[in-house]
Amino acid sequence: MALPRPVARLWDELEAVRAQVLQEAEGLSQTQADWKPGEKDWSVGEIIDHLTIAEVATGKLTSKLTKEAGAAGTLGSFPPDLAAFAPLPPAGPGPMEAPPVVWPSHGKSIADLIATMRATRERSRQSVEKLATVDPRPLTFKHFRFGDLDLAQWWTLQASHDGIHLAQIRDVKASAGFPKS
Repeated sequence: MALPRPVARLWDELEAVRAQVLQEAEGLSQTQADWKPGEKDWSVGEIIDHLTIAEVATGKLTSKLTKEAGAAGTLGSFPPDLAAFAPLPPAGPGPMEAPPVVWPSHGKSIADLIATMRATRERSRQSVEKLATVDPRPLTFKHFRFGDLDLAQWWTLQASHDGIHLAQIRDVKASAGFPKS
């Protein structure tokens, strides 16, 4: 499916950052994937699990918002003049703590985590194709930190979120004590 320009740019961004996340995680041993720099820090495996859980949630949100708008008769088609999506609002000061619904589990197989992440992205393509057919602006849902975000902003957040955690993965791997194998 040919995507409208703003959706295509968003998909390219999602894919580019995800490729970097996978590049950092692939080839890690289970010991490396489970290692944490500190008691309150996440391991690379936990970060991968968290990103996947968050992406599944964004896909489910896409289905929820489009189904509700369809049932209400308010689902509009993608506007041909929509050249760019609204930017994300500022997050505010301080680090964000993930809500419990997207907390990862420790000790999952790194091979399974990577396979699940890849499969999730394949399903997310369907959600992004759905985004390409609707006007995302009236489809809003409240984020715990950013407030109301429209559907395109939720997917923009997913790309940004991957980038934040890509840096976190690199920091874990660069930490003193990270296992050699």
